[in-house]
Amino acid sequence: MISRSGDGYTQIILPLSLFLVAPILAHQFILLVLTAFAIERPLYFVLKNILKRRRPPEVVPDFTSIIRASDQFSFPSGHTMAAFLLAGLCVSQFGAVAWPIYIWASLVGFSRVMLGVHFPSDILAGACLGSSIAYLVDTGTIAL
Repeated sequence: MISRSGDGYTQIILPLSLFLVAPILAHQFILLVLTAFAIERPLYFVLKNILKRRRPPEVVPDFTSIIRASDQFSFPSGHTMAAFLLAGLCVSQFGAVAWPIYIWASLVGFSRVMLGVHFPSDILAGACLGSSIAYLVDTGTIAL
């Protein structure tokens, strides 16, 4: 279930649910999230399809994953990248109160390794890339 929570639903539901609490903040946050993911998703797709790292069951003898991956290649972990991107944006916008979302993002990454669809280095790369994009978009270094 943790892995499934990284399928993208949380990245949509969390910003939209902010409208119930703080509509003005929600508008600004949603624009930030949309900008960040407009950068993250194409980067993820390009990296996966250029690097073409095979998944653990394809390269580790006698290894079977628990689930079937949603795409063919392993590096970087898109689930982890998106989870850390959302976590970074939440913390940058809402401060210390949002730090627990990093626990969720870490669990999403860990679950991908435990399910056998990623190597630990896929998760580390996804976490670094997602966090970096969050920082660069939040600081205005990268903008659409």
